[in-house]
Amino acid sequence: MDTKNIHISDFNYELPDERIAKYPLPQRDHSKLLVYDRGEVSDDVFRNLPDHLPKGSLMVFNNTRVIQARIHFRKDTGALIEVFLMEPTLPADYEQMFQTTHKCSWLCMVGNLKKWKEGALNRSFEIKGHSFTLSVTMNRDKTAERVGGSNYWIDFEWDNNDINFADILESVGELPIPPYLNRETQESDKTTYQTVYSKIKGSVAAPTAGLHFTDEVLRRIDAKGIVRDELTLHVGAGTFRPVKSDTIDGHNMHSEYVVVHRHTLERLLNHDCRAIAVGTTSVRTLESLYYMGAKLAANPNLSEEELHVNQWEPYDLPHDAEGLAIVNGKSLPVRQAIQNILDYLDRDKIDALHSGTQIIIAPGYTYKVVKMLITNFHQPQSTLLLLVSAFLKGDWRKVYDYALGHDFRFLSYGDSSLLIP
Repeated sequence: MDTKNIHISDFNYELPDERIAKYPLPQRDHSKLLVYDRGEVSDDVFRNLPDHLPKGSLMVFNNTRVIQARIHFRKDTGALIEVFLMEPTLPADYEQMFQTTHKCSWLCMVGNLKKWKEGALNRSFEIKGHSFTLSVTMNRDKTAERVGGSNYWIDFEWDNNDINFADILESVGELPIPPYLNRETQESDKTTYQTVYSKIKGSVAAPTAGLHFTDEVLRRIDAKGIVRDELTLHVGAGTFRPVKSDTIDGHNMHSEYVVVHRHTLERLLNHDCRAIAVGTTSVRTLESLYYMGAKLAANPNLSEEELHVNQWEPYDLPHDAEGLAIVNGKSLPVRQAIQNILDYLDRDKIDALHSGTQIIIAPGYTYKVVKMLITNFHQPQSTLLLLVSAFLKGDWRKVYDYALGHDFRFLSYGDSSLLIP
């Protein structure tokens, strides 16, 4: 299949607004669960998910935590400017960023940009009994260095060194719920739009397949002997970006920061490199690992930055009849690709891989690691729907027709599905 020439209009379906869940159910695990098992479709309740999973399998979760990434400023003229954090730049490391005091820099989207021609925006606050002023300026020289995209380099500075940037966001930031909910963020979203296992701050959107899990469901998963592991992919706002080109080769896939620890790679090897992925973000990370390992097979001396998986790399490489990449004239087994990353960590004496991925998974892609997928129901003509179609070898309409016909709730706060191709 010529993946790049796929017409996005072939992945359209009618989604009435009333089918979009504007709020979550009062109890997370009471959501409906659609089960697609090798072509057969049925429905259940999410709390029964462990009954459908094989004993002894490996289940991988994305432990990212959504930050309160929207900050509003009011100009003297009365104009409201929104600064939406997208990606840290100084420092570029997420953990360091949130501990920063006095100043830092981010790439941001700016709402009502036409009203902010020049100068600083200021806002005064009180945190922990201390008063301070937050000032933001647009670094136009740094912004001009970036080619393409709609983000701007924004410098943040505040006059109280007892306050770190995490404190600022917790106090003055607003949680960025999905735009298709068409409502203001509410206090309850601060809890309901986080997974119960979220840990690592950095996302501007939740990995929503995980929103259905409760401590009780996780306990039942453990009791069944299923091994749980975690990775981190910080979800960017690009996850909501629609495909506007007729064919997907005209779509610029967003890039996202990933962290995978040694123990995750070791557990993959112990489970024959087969995993149950919770959410499309886990899918994109797990599948990207194979192509990072392929890069290392070709050149073991690459930097972590150079291991970043670009959008079309999985399609531009030659592959054998089973979908394995051909590197140095030989097919690269999945186990070897994962082992290459472990060897890389050993060589550099580090415990985790920090890199990024821009991978687009669409029909024509052969899955290497993910064998079962837990995911919500996605927007029409979206890259996430392409990912699901590739996983089900084109049988996505059966799933979505069933969901529409059986009163399932859609999108971020909607119901869930377990897909077994």
